[in-house]
Amino acid sequence: MKRAKTYMDKLMGNKKFRERFDKEYQNLCIGEQIAMARHQAHLTQSALAKQIHTTKSAISRYESADYSGYSFPLLARIAKACGTDLKIIFVATRNRNDSPAASL
Repeated sequence: MKRAKTYMDKLMGNKKFRERFDKEYQNLCIGEQIAMARHQAHLTQSALAKQIHTTKSAISRYESADYSGYSFPLLARIAKACGTDLKIIFVATRNRNDSPAASL
């Protein structure tokens, strides 16, 4: 039996929408990971900010889905302050035909 397309399925069929969605989702995931690491380390935003020499409002921004200025050095400082390791993984795209590597 064929599944009926949802509105989200239709939206995700649009390449520009899907690319924007994926970028926003990635930012949301990074922010959530920062917040989880901070909570597991029993740190407040202020305490984490003090350890990495920034402000509480900066930590709040980093934990927000709206932030997109993450850098490796920033994430490494946060990980170290939270007593965690920073691991970056590459995951295959959902549709290989839409990936830049598919055109090579």
